[in-house]
Amino acid sequence: MLVSAREMLTKARDGKYAVGQFNINNLEWTKAVLLTAEELKSPVILGVSEGAGKYMGGYKTVVGMVNGLLEELNITVPVALHLDHGSYEGAKKCILAGFSSVMFDGSHYPIAENVQKTTELVNACNILGLSLEAEVGSIGGEEDGVVGLGECADPNECKMIADLGVTMLAAGIGNIHGKYPENWPGLSFETLAAVKEKVGDMPLVLHGGTGIPADMIKKAISLGVAKINVNTECQLAFAEATRQYIEAGKDQQGKGFDPRKLLAPGFEAIKATVKEKMELFGSVGKA
Repeated sequence: MLVSAREMLTKARDGKYAVGQFNINNLEWTKAVLLTAEELKSPVILGVSEGAGKYMGGYKTVVGMVNGLLEELNITVPVALHLDHGSYEGAKKCILAGFSSVMFDGSHYPIAENVQKTTELVNACNILGLSLEAEVGSIGGEEDGVVGLGECADPNECKMIADLGVTMLAAGIGNIHGKYPENWPGLSFETLAAVKEKVGDMPLVLHGGTGIPADMIKKAISLGVAKINVNTECQLAFAEATRQYIEAGKDQQGKGFDPRKLLAPGFEAIKATVKEKMELFGSVGKA
């Protein structure tokens, strides 16, 4: 059964580790993440962008697929299904569809409008027992066509949003989506520490987990980060494994590719990537 992310993130914050959010894009992706989480006894968050939700046939389709896999694969670890970088309307649709957690990304709105829309969603999520993530300071890179420059959040604005009663807060600290450029200056731990001082015990979220050095990951966790998002690294691993399989010319036999065999290398690549990240985040055995 899907659960809110609230309890798993509270435990992560107190235990000084982070829960991984791994974005899903199809059945193989989802199955790989769930089986790895179960094997490692790690709580996990399945992230779904609005674009991925549309690609997979809609939010209700995603909920049905995930719930079916939880039952058929006998998954016993805590699993949250989370809308990633959702719009206000997207968040409402996911709540109705059966997601157990949503993110409203109001970082591109004036702070007053961000507060207003976040307040409305806090009220809805509290009634239904769902977890809610909010964002202050846009995350760099591109996510479903929305481009951010990697801003550092205003700690006072972070406090304004945190005080509304959200479950977790994503604060921009120079992190970006996608691959990090060679001249990336690194995370702003000064900003992260200032945000932590303002918001107290609220679990913090680090987006753009692909490519951040391990020492920065561990330092961010020590400063209150309890959830780390990974997407690009899984995409790259899946694509590269599939490419190598095709170029090797396997499974042709004059009949074309068997799609189940074609996708198998990518499935294994995602499992390996998720395992590596869960071990780095310290969530293994924490379910």
